[in-house]
Amino acid sequence: MNRRTELQQLGLKDYKETWDYQEELFQKILELKIKNRREELNLETPNYMLLVEHPHVYTLGKSGDIKNLLISEEELEKRNARYYKINRGGDITYHGPGQLVGYPILDLENFFTDIHKYLRLLEEMVILTLKDYGIQAERSPGETGVWLDVGTPFARKICAMGVRASRWVTMHGFALNVNANLGYFDNIVPCGIKGKAVTSLNVELGKKEIPMEDVQEKILKHFSQLFQAEIFE
Repeated sequence: MNRRTELQQLGLKDYKETWDYQEELFQKILELKIKNRREELNLETPNYMLLVEHPHVYTLGKSGDIKNLLISEEELEKRNARYYKINRGGDITYHGPGQLVGYPILDLENFFTDIHKYLRLLEEMVILTLKDYGIQAERSPGETGVWLDVGTPFARKICAMGVRASRWVTMHGFALNVNANLGYFDNIVPCGIKGKAVTSLNVELGKKEIPMEDVQEKILKHFSQLFQAEIFE
């Protein structure tokens, strides 16, 4: 089993370009797995972790409802935002500058074959990262992602998640609001969940900006520990 995971820091990159690149890596792993089985080989499959920020964009998962996008195409253009219907699970979400988006493209047969465990470990990775900043975050029963003040009128989401998996290969991932412009969430029903607020790390800490590099470092540390992965660039 190969648990070495290649880190790629993509900076600020267009959503569609990144999605196409994810698909390229995803297919590369799938094709190698198919070749291994067809030819009875035992070649190692690679793993990747892409970290990126996107220009303003709304994405709708395959089971999502377009009604949860609350603005027209004309209004999207005015806000310099784009919209895509994509092939992950979940409903609608927003990505933009100041949000740390992570796309683990892993062959789970290198780690464990359990999608539920995979999602819970991604959530735990974010929960532990927020704990490093003194913030108590948790899961919300029946809802993916990471939340604050669950079970109270002040419940708010700080990290969204949505993944796709085929033959135990994953793509898409998590979006943690670090220095996010929360006004863009007003244009959607985030994740299709009505009546719940959204927050960002800088807001919770009462600071103008949190260094993104520090958050990335903490995320990678916890990913490495939870998945017993060796990260390299």
